[in-house]
Amino acid sequence: MDPRRPLRWFKSSYSGGSGTECVEVAVVMPKVLVRDTKCPGGGRVSVGVAAWAEFVTALPATTRR
Repeated sequence: MDPRRPLRWFKSSYSGGSGTECVEVAVVMPKVLVRDTKCPGGGRVSVGVAAWAEFVTALPATTRR
């Protein structure tokens, strides 16, 4: 990860409309970072891209977007 480049965070359109149930992800090869939208300066979870792909694939199609 290049500290000079800002991360591009993405939030799913399926996140809760009230803003209380949202996560954001940023792809920083070979990892995916996950954070809580309510606390962007807080901690992040780092997951390998293959594990993230398996996780997303395992979600029911109606929850993916």
